[in-house]
Amino acid sequence: MAHPGWPRLRADDWTPTRETVHMWTQIIGKIRMAHAPMLNHWWQVTLYVTPRGLTTSMIPYGRGAYDIEFDFLEHRLHIRSSNGTSAFVVLGAKSVAEFHSEVFEALGRLGIEASIRGIPNEVDPAIPFAEDHQHASYDPEAIALFWQQLVQSDRVLNEFRSRFRGKASPVHFFWGGMDLAYARFSGREAPTHPGGVPNCADWVMVEGYSHELSSCGFWPGGGDEGAFYSYSYPEPSGYAEYVNDADGAAYNNDGRLYLLPYENVRTASDPDRMLLRFLQSTYEAAAKTGHWDRAALEADPARWRRGRQGQQSGPGDGSPFGRRSLRAE
Repeated sequence: MAHPGWPRLRADDWTPTRETVHMWTQIIGKIRMAHAPMLNHWWQVTLYVTPRGLTTSMIPYGRGAYDIEFDFLEHRLHIRSSNGTSAFVVLGAKSVAEFHSEVFEALGRLGIEASIRGIPNEVDPAIPFAEDHQHASYDPEAIALFWQQLVQSDRVLNEFRSRFRGKASPVHFFWGGMDLAYARFSGREAPTHPGGVPNCADWVMVEGYSHELSSCGFWPGGGDEGAFYSYSYPEPSGYAEYVNDADGAAYNNDGRLYLLPYENVRTASDPDRMLLRFLQSTYEAAAKTGHWDRAALEADPARWRRGRQGQQSGPGDGSPFGRRSLRAE
């Protein structure tokens, strides 16, 4: 069964485009990293899904700010400054080296200086951006389908996020692995991460995994059509055997994570429900085997509805509280 908004996109059908755009997102993410203040777990370097593509969100610069957005409908990279100026780079079949040059020329026209480490992370081989003429593909139809995958995944991941009151990450796009991710934290420190990720300093991973977490997300390069994943760091005893899911989720011993094929979700009678079931069951595997304080960390996302039903005055009764409640909805 096919559902509107959950597109079919075979991983093998757009590998050259995916690898090229992966390098483009690394360039833009590194530009954000050059100016954004450091946050825990590298949350200041990520991109975010928008109704048109992926954005850096606002990046501080001097006494102003700018943002950069991949528009996968118009197929342009937009750069917008708080001083009212803007520039764009056309997204098309061009090399990583050409894209790199055009982006920095556009920043220069806006008076924005940025210095980045011009070598990609988490890939091997790591071709310097300015020398990468190997990756030069751009299939606009495939990119539009990929963006729709991100929109659907982001929407459901944010619904899942609403069930947790403890420390949690935004739903964001990590350009190192090219995956959309969300993490929950137990509140306890984690053992030092061993590192070992290709072309990524070990101390980077130590910062990213400084505290116990349960992480989940969507990776477009896994399986026939990509895959949803979930893992725990550190992995508690019994975690790998905890989930026995008839939806097709399985524990992958090589990656030490649970995987649910994207196509299983896409073709389900209720894709949202299947994905939420996977996210909840794998989180519970981490929380129960890891002895998290679930009573303190979890929340009922429908609590505002009960509060609204129980209040004596409501929207439209003329009270300031009622008017604020209406706007909040």
